[in-house]
Amino acid sequence: MLRILSFDIGGTNIRAASADVGGQTGPVGRLGTPASDHKAFFNCLIDRIAQEPNPPEAIAISIAGVVNPRNGTMIAANIPAIHGTNFAEDLQQQVELPVYVSNDADCFAVAEANLGAGRGHDIVFGIILGTGVGGGLAVHGGLINRNGGYAGEWGHGPVSPRIAGDPPVALPSIPCGCGLSGCLDTVVGGRGLERLHEHLHQEVRQAPDIINGWRSKERSACRTMEIYLDVISGPLAMAVNLTGATVVPAGGGLASAHDLLVEIDRAVRPLTLANPDHPLVVPAASGPEPGLSGAALIAAQAMAQASC
Repeated sequence: MLRILSFDIGGTNIRAASADVGGQTGPVGRLGTPASDHKAFFNCLIDRIAQEPNPPEAIAISIAGVVNPRNGTMIAANIPAIHGTNFAEDLQQQVELPVYVSNDADCFAVAEANLGAGRGHDIVFGIILGTGVGGGLAVHGGLINRNGGYAGEWGHGPVSPRIAGDPPVALPSIPCGCGLSGCLDTVVGGRGLERLHEHLHQEVRQAPDIINGWRSKERSACRTMEIYLDVISGPLAMAVNLTGATVVPAGGGLASAHDLLVEIDRAVRPLTLANPDHPLVVPAASGPEPGLSGAALIAAQAMAQASC
């Protein structure tokens, strides 16, 4: 059976584990990310690959970044060591193994489509509600972004509502790290929820505290969450319409609040054309390491296709 070594690379930490073609992973090891040092970054990965007791036949990577489909270069603002480089090609030349690099949200979507809440669904739109907002699209169990790209990135684009709630309130168009303003990423992720609360109430609170206040029926927190649900529901419903997804597994820190996902689901479903009578936005169910599992699945699928 094909032996795959999976890496899940973020700006702070790298997780690594051996994996099989079905996305099942072994024990997970953790390393610090040399995010600003090109040589140290590559040496870190090369050393870890050399430590495998059974040499891998492929390297699969989930990363907090996007592969530019035009030229294969990385867009990885949090990892300047490889930003603007052809990371996959450079690593492949050094380790002499096939290397497959995918966005972490894409890996999440593929893991959910094959191992999690998306099993049995033809089209799975996996979303990340963490510090920021991300997403990936899997069709028939495979990644739609097979050569890299931006499909599923619903958090970016100037679509955040400028008026929301009942009674309505004006919302700012906040500059986003992608270079645009008014992106959902600035309002719907964890930091965005905090910005929203501060704008509405001139009060600085952490996202978990706002959610706990909402659960306790605190007036200010409830108003913030009402506005939050109004802001997120329309764009997410449009993403469902555009993709044809029949399930939307959600991961990330905010998504760990399953009662919040229930309310998001209730707000989104009536705004979709399909208006399904079953839950649409659901908790992720692919396990604790969707990045590692999804990366391995993507690599295995790519190698199987290449051998046909």
